[in-house]
Amino acid sequence: MENMKVFSVKVEDGREGRDGKPSVGPVYRNLLAKQGYPPPDPEMSTTWTLFSSSVEKYPGNRMLGWRKFVDGKVGPYIWKTYKEVYDEVLHVGSALRASGVEPGCRVGIYGANCPQWVMAMEASGAHSLVCVPLYDTLGSGAVNFIIDHAEVDFVFVQDIKVKELLNPNCKSAQRLKAIVCFTSLAEEDNAKASQMGIKTYSWTEFLHMGKENPWEISPPQPFSICTIMYTSGTSGDPKGVVLTHETMATFVCGVDLFLDQFEDKMTVDDVYLSFLPLAHILDRMIEEYFFHRGASVGYYHGVCYWSSVSLRNSLVEEM
Repeated sequence: MENMKVFSVKVEDGREGRDGKPSVGPVYRNLLAKQGYPPPDPEMSTTWTLFSSSVEKYPGNRMLGWRKFVDGKVGPYIWKTYKEVYDEVLHVGSALRASGVEPGCRVGIYGANCPQWVMAMEASGAHSLVCVPLYDTLGSGAVNFIIDHAEVDFVFVQDIKVKELLNPNCKSAQRLKAIVCFTSLAEEDNAKASQMGIKTYSWTEFLHMGKENPWEISPPQPFSICTIMYTSGTSGDPKGVVLTHETMATFVCGVDLFLDQFEDKMTVDDVYLSFLPLAHILDRMIEEYFFHRGASVGYYHGVCYWSSVSLRNSLVEEM
């Protein structure tokens, strides 16, 4: 026990209850904040500055990885570098602006974790748009509620989720102006969306639009809203949690400070195998931290969303 490292410090003694007031236990704080909380880093104030600075530092590093089906079997990992992702993010952002999306608009993302999910997320940050993850684990009516409640007008969606989005029970989808598929939409879904007055794009079509219509980025301020994440809460409709860019960036800085206490250091050779949905704040913040450090994120190709693990490249040679 004598050699056990201490990570917290008492900053306030407990107090006995008096005059009808309850007793209060002592207050503990992380050891790194013994003399007060560290000030925010002005160079790391938004998710966009975190991402764009990593592109400058690690342009050739592997950033996002996924696996394709080849002859009915899952093939080896394919990777995009930080620079490749950045270029695609700029095209996605330009296409959004060319479609009439203005800073402050809410952009929905609906589907399993994949590179397109992250690129839509980063493009939202580049133009001060609010990323709103959509997911149906909260119940069949959750997507309908979130689109209406968050006033989402534009959605990036996985191909297998399009039918749920265009389902007659999802009445809020009628407010959508456009849908971009992570891959491409079936003709039936294109026709249905057209009948509803919703424009549709495949990922390739949207990238082409962005290339043909380049748009200057409109980066956010620290107190700009970064994302609205919906949670089940205790009962009733999902509850939207508003998170600013400063909140997200402060978390990343805090992990840096915390990990400095350990001998084992994270490196650019670390790989995160992503299982937990990006619609949850835990997975998003882990991935944001890996991007900050110039490391890699590989996406699980199965259907299990409830576990995640960090792996060294040497342990996943197929990547």
